[in-house]
Amino acid sequence: MKIDVLTLFPAMFAGPLDESILKRARQKGLLDLQIHDLRDWTHDRHRTVDDRPFGGGPGMLLKPEPLFEAVESLRRAATKVILLSPGGRKFDQSIARELARETDLLLVTGHYEGFDERVRAALADDELSIGDYVLTNGALPAMVVVDAVTRLLPGVLGDDASARDESFSHGLLEYPQYTRPVEFRGMKVPAVLLSGHHAEIEKWRREQSRQATQRQRPDLLA
Repeated sequence: MKIDVLTLFPAMFAGPLDESILKRARQKGLLDLQIHDLRDWTHDRHRTVDDRPFGGGPGMLLKPEPLFEAVESLRRAATKVILLSPGGRKFDQSIARELARETDLLLVTGHYEGFDERVRAALADDELSIGDYVLTNGALPAMVVVDAVTRLLPGVLGDDASARDESFSHGLLEYPQYTRPVEFRGMKVPAVLLSGHHAEIEKWRREQSRQATQRQRPDLLA
């Protein structure tokens, strides 16, 4: 998969996307990730990317000129352009699976008071938010999307079944899991997990997932 990220803060991406599973995905050629500085598409000596909104109001907006030029430069035939902003549809596991089926993503991160509306209208194929809160800029949401999507790509995880059997994969939270020792500080592993009876283990896990979802995230059951 090819993912480009357009941002005002490329240095923020150094570290989180160069470690662990994402690092291995890039080394194995499963993910081609490129970070681009929006200011590279400005043409004045101050590298200006923002201006005051018409009609007044606080803050600054990202100007259309550098964004149009950048997106048009980076976009290819198969590219899906996604804005990261608080006004987008809420990102979840089903959207991560949807994006993992794409071959080419361009994530455009917001800043200040957001984008000139013409960017949204003419350039964006989709708009995503990672939650009902406001962050300083869209760099962190872009990292979240890259991480969630990349781990769903075939071959990225050691066992592809790991991505099929985890929280949200079936609309429920994941069931409790245990490892050795069997007893630790008086807390024992449930006997069913030691029984070797796979049908009973599967039944227990389904019920535990349902109970955990009812307790922690009843909205998922609704």
